[in-house]
Order: sequence, then C-alpha cells, then structure tokens
Amino acid sequence: MPDLIKRTLGRTKLNVTALGYGAMELRGSNASIRNGKSFTDEEAKKVLNTVLDVGINFIDTSIDYGMSEEMIGKHIAHRRSEYFLASKCGCAATPEALLVSGQHINKRENIVAGVNQSLKRMKTDYLDLVQFHRTPSPQDMPDAVQTLHDLHREGKVRFIGSSSTLPELPDLIKSGSFDAFQIPYSALEREHETVIAQAAKAGAGTVIRGGVARGERGRGNADPNRWMAWDKARMNEILDGMSQFEFLLRFTISHPDVHTTIVGTINPDHILSNVAALRKGPLPPNLYAEAKKHLAAAGAVPA
Repeated sequence: MPDLIKRTLGRTKLNVTALGYGAMELRGSNASIRNGKSFTDEEAKKVLNTVLDVGINFIDTSIDYGMSEEMIGKHIAHRRSEYFLASKCGCAATPEALLVSGQHINKRENIVAGVNQSLKRMKTDYLDLVQFHRTPSPQDMPDAVQTLHDLHREGKVRFIGSSSTLPELPDLIKSGSFDAFQIPYSALEREHETVIAQAAKAGAGTVIRGGVARGERGRGNADPNRWMAWDKARMNEILDGMSQFEFLLRFTISHPDVHTTIVGTINPDHILSNVAALRKGPLPPNLYAEAKKHLAAAGAVPA
C-alpha cells in the first residue's frame, strides 16, 4: 500500500501527512467541556494507535481539550518518533488563568506553565509546534512571542505558530514571527482561501481545521448553515459518485498551499475511510474548477 500524501510544512521542513489527526475528539464528557463525548480508555488507545498504524504523522491537540493530552501521553508516548506533535498555549494553566473562565491569557507565566504541563501530560521532552490558541492582543504579542522563542532555546518547542483568522492573519504573516498558522477552511468556508496562499508564499506552514465542514451532515457538531450552502450550490450534482465527506476532504487538499488538514474522530473506522479518501488524492482539475464555480454562484467565495 502506498504511503500517504505528504507535504512540507513551510519553513519548518517537517514532512507532514496531508491528513492529520485532530485530537479534540478525545476531550471527554466532563460537564465543563462543550459537546464532549464519553469514551473508554480502550477506545482512546485504539483510535490513537490506528492513527499511527495507517501512517498519519501529524497530531494536533490543546490544553483546552480535556483529556486529550493525557490520552496521547498514556497511549502513544512510546511511539513518539512516529509523529509530529502540535499543541496550543495561552489556555488556562496557572491559577491566575483558571480564574478567567473561557478566556486565554497570553502572559509569560501562563504560556510557560501551559507548555510544561503539556510536556508532562504527553510524556515528551519537546513539542514540534506550539500555537497560540487565540491571537495575542497587540499589547501582549511581543512578550508572548518572546516567551515561545525562549522555550525554543530551551529545547521544549521546535516551532511556533498561531491559530488565527481574518482580519488579523495578514499582519501576523507579515510579521515573520510564526512558522505555521492554523486556519479554518473548507469548500463551504472559503473566506481564508487567499490568505492561506499568502501564508505559504511567506514561508509559513498551513494547518487547516474544519476541512470537512466540521462534521458530516446530520452528525455530531455539523453546522447546518454550512450544509445549506452546499444545497444552494447544488454540489450533489457534481459529486461523481463520491460521498460528501470524500468530496470535501479532497477539495481541501486540492488547494496547493494546504499542507495538512486535521480531522478528528473517536471511531477507528472513520480513520480508515478518511485515509481511503486521501489516497485518491486532490480532485481532478476540471472537477475542482467546476466546484469553485458552483460555490461562487451560491456566494461561497474567498474574502
């Protein structure tokens, strides 16, 4: 069986699979976690090892994702050489931050505490990529970035990034401070299509979230408004035998400047079907162009 499609994550030079694993689905069902689902320890072990067994080598998680980091540390830390590990910072880690419910604090104390906590939870000496979970304010930005550079010098962080959106992204790209950006994008959420290209042209890696429209229609956290856009664009007319999910994944990886797109699940069978779709590669150029015409006619266009 051929290897999964891999792409270079910008200036990091990390050779990442075009399909990554979003470990938010391992957050658990704690009452304080929105839309979390319960799972057994064995289920977490199986899905994480399936991710690695099929060849996916990029895993994205966060301090905010409940049990996710602990599950990674417990079940696949012994396979650390097989995957690149991305987490986030600015999430509540210090007593000060915990007092600010639902917010992110991009102050030195909280960033350092968060990274150290992630290292301990995931039983690793380093994180390949640490991303600000929320774009720091202009006042916090200089010290926040410097803090990550300090952690880089200590060997705890290899590369730094930011999970950001418009309108902040162009300025963040121009700053040259970030090695990678996590950006929302799919056929039904095309606002960032152009800025993804701008980030890649500047040498940054691009990590895409929401690349399959954030869930299959009628399942889990799927956004019904996005699927209304699908209907308006008459996308079912051009599927050419594909499922909606396969079409969306292949549309996302058809963007030449998308390096990896993270998709989450707790079901190993979904991992296998995602990989099967990925192996078919980007959409044929004529179909990709036709899809963009349908979407544009329905108002789904880049910002």
